[in-house]
Formats: sequence, structure tokens, C-alpha cells
Amino acid sequence: MKYVIGIDLGTSAVKILLVNQRGDVIQERSKSYPLFQERSGYSEQNPKDWLDQTILGLSDLIRHFDGEVEDIEGISFSGQMHGLVLLDKNYQVLRNAILWNDTRTTKECQQIYAKVGKERLLKITKNLALEGFTLPKILWVENNEPDIFQKATKFLLPKDYLRYQLTGKLHMEYSDAAGTLLFNISEKKWSKEICELLEIDMDLCPPLIESCHEVGTISLEIAQKTGLSPSTRVFAGGADNACGAIGAGILENGKTMLSIGTSGVVLTYEENAEQDFQGKVHYFNHSVPDGFYSMGVTLSAGHSLDWFKNVFAPEEDFNEFLEDIDTVPAGSNGLLFTPYISGERTPHVDANIRGSFIGMDHSHRRKHFIRAVLEGITFSLKESIEIFRKNGKEINSIISIGGGARNPIWLQMQADIFNTKIIKLKSEQGPAMGAAMIAAVGCGWFDNLQECAQTFIQVDKVYYPIQEHVEQYKKIFPLYKNVYFTTKTLSKELMKFK
Repeated sequence: MKYVIGIDLGTSAVKILLVNQRGDVIQERSKSYPLFQERSGYSEQNPKDWLDQTILGLSDLIRHFDGEVEDIEGISFSGQMHGLVLLDKNYQVLRNAILWNDTRTTKECQQIYAKVGKERLLKITKNLALEGFTLPKILWVENNEPDIFQKATKFLLPKDYLRYQLTGKLHMEYSDAAGTLLFNISEKKWSKEICELLEIDMDLCPPLIESCHEVGTISLEIAQKTGLSPSTRVFAGGADNACGAIGAGILENGKTMLSIGTSGVVLTYEENAEQDFQGKVHYFNHSVPDGFYSMGVTLSAGHSLDWFKNVFAPEEDFNEFLEDIDTVPAGSNGLLFTPYISGERTPHVDANIRGSFIGMDHSHRRKHFIRAVLEGITFSLKESIEIFRKNGKEINSIISIGGGARNPIWLQMQADIFNTKIIKLKSEQGPAMGAAMIAAVGCGWFDNLQECAQTFIQVDKVYYPIQEHVEQYKKIFPLYKNVYFTTKTLSKELMKFK
């Protein structure tokens, strides 16, 4: 039996899967690392922590592997998008990585619009200038840390930096490049026009490769540290959302995925770069050759639930924490939560909006607040689904992955709020499985990702809307949407006291 490894470099931990040719997960490891948030809106990590924990996870996995290490044929990667890793002339890291959920770059987004123009930016990159994207971070370092910026010779995104450390080969693949705002989505190349308008040296941009492209093998040093064979082949991989879509089988038109992790994503496959959402949702190159996907993002989806639990029930596990929510009716007895605790991205591009509970009274207990958090996250994701439907996309079923797929009550809630059937997979491993599938195709096990999906992906259960709940949520949803507009000014004023 042959094997591949999928490595997902997430925001809170690196997840490593060992997968065989049938798509069975043989081993799984997760190693966490710290997140540095020294000021409101700041979010950074030390790239060395990514490497150290990945090596630790791989070495632990190999120690418990019963087979021959030569049977582990390939490795590929998934990773958090948009994060900025700056390298000097010796390819050493110049500063902590600035992450996707960092929102310090509002002035730099305005700078991009002033120099490039909103319409031209949309034409080239298919996306708006948002604080979380990579280009504003590059400009922020240039504006605020000029000594560091002058030393920079290349930038990478997180998983591309990790792959460089494992192989010594420096590249960026298309699905991650698409989230930088320096990339021409349609032409699949770095935009000389944007670089020139913002006076950015194009040499700062790394060489580009396809997701299934083989970059080489792991270095001898990494082989010695992990126990892997030095002949282990390494494939480029993809952005976390692209790999999550692969792991969920979103590989052709008509397929839609919901992924709830730290952030929440509604992602749908696009056949070409011609669909125009006017920047209302993101539009990126897929890890499927010549494929694309559009997606809406809730910045603090699972993060909102983690935050609430860590503040009010840090000692409980999640099963205990969520056990009473099925006794709370749809609508949480008139209690609403908006998950804007880190700002918001879709449909409101607003770094200053903040979360809120609305409708509290003496009758509400902890279980009502917990269900309201889950409903608020799901309402926020429904706003993305509304955009797709209004632009002619048919969404009659959704594959749900991530933390939101681990609780049956939440899965039913998704079916009721979205008014569509929700599909849960038998082996839901998200982006790490997508990375493993890229390695499997790269190693020649399958001719393409679609063929791989037929073997690796199987349905476990389908949740259908309960009409009574659908009608209740239809009445509540407009109230939820109104909370943003009624608290926008208030949130901006309160930010002055941070």
C-alpha cells in the first residue's frame, strides 16, 4: 500500500494527515502554535513556529507508522491565505508574518484605490482592496517599517514559506497568488501594471507554479529530522479554501461548500473568470487546473463560538458546552448575535464593525446565548448565499465541512436557515484532505482531481430543511441584517476607546 501526506497550515495549528490509496486516513496529527495580537486589529505569527511544529508533527507521525517510509510517496500543502512573510536576500524572515485576519491596513487600502482605481483593481484582480489581503500588508510595512522593507527581496504566503523550508525551492502557486491583489486572475500572472502604479519591484513576487506541480523532494536535513525518506516527492498545494473545496469535491459547476473554521466560507465553483460579482464576494483561481471559485467570508465564524466558550465556559469541552441547545427553539427566544468581533468582510467590508447581542432579557439563559451565537454565524453566511442566488447561481445543496459539520444540531440549523439540503461527508478532513488529494494526483494515483474525488469522498448524512423552522428564520433574518446598519456608527465611535 502507498501513502501520501496532506499538511494544512492553519491559523491556530498545523494539521497533518497520512492517507492511503483508498482515501483512508491512517494517522492524523495536530500541533498548535501561538497567535500574537498585541493591539486591537493586529494578528501575527512567527514563521519559525510553523516549521518547528510541522517537523514535530511529521516526526511523531513517522515514529508511529508501521510501514516502510519509502511507501510514503508524496506530500502537499494547504494553508491560511493572504498572510505576509517577508524574506531578505538570504531568504531569512525579516519580521513576524502579518495574517489574513489582521485589519491594520485601512489606509493602505485607500492608497491602492488612489493609485490603481477601484474599477481597474476589480478588472485585474476580481477583488476589492480589503485589509486582510497581502498587498495592503506589503504597503503597511513599506509605510511603517521602511528599514525592514528595504531589506525585503521576496514575499511568500504561509504554506509557500513552509514548503520552501522543507525543500529549499521557492515558489507560490496560483490559488494563493490570487489572494494577494498583485495577481491578474484571468491571465494567471503577476500584474506589472499594479506593481508599477504602486512602485513595487516585481522581483519581490516569487515564481508561479500550478498546485499539482512537483517542486522537488524534501531536503536531506528535513528527512533526518522527521524520519521521512529523502525521496519523498513534494507538490505545490493550494490555498486553504481551494484545498477545502477539493476535499469536499467542489470540482465542477453547480457544487457549493460551506466551511466553518476560524473564519466561515461559502464557496462555489466557477468555470471561468468571466462571472462578475462587482467585488461583492471574492473571486480566485482554483487549485483545479484552469478552474476558479467565488466565495463569501465571515471573518469570525468558529472564532465567535471559541471566543464565547473561552470567556464563559473555558473548563468545558465542546460536547458538554453545546448539549442543551436542542432545547432552545429556532430564533433563541428573540435573542440575536452578530459575529463581527473582528470586523467583517462579506457583505460588509468593514474593519470597524463590532459584534453584539440584541434582544436580551431576564428569561435568557446560557443555552440561549450559545444557540444565538450559532444562529448569528449561520445568518452571516446566509448573506453570502443570498449574493450568489441573486447573481443567478442555483444552490440546492451544500456540502458542510469544518467545525460547523461536527454538531448535528448546527447542521440542521444550516439546512433550516439556508433552506437547502446540507450534506455531511463520511471523512471530513477539509483542507488537509484536499492537500493529500493533490499529492495523490501528483504521484500518478489518479489522472485528475475529479477521479480522485470519486474514490476519496463519500456522503455520510443529508439534512433537509424543516419547514416550520424555515418560516421562523425567514422572519428573523431581515432583523439580523438590520443590526449591522443600526450599530455601524455606534461601533465606529466605540473604537475610539480601544
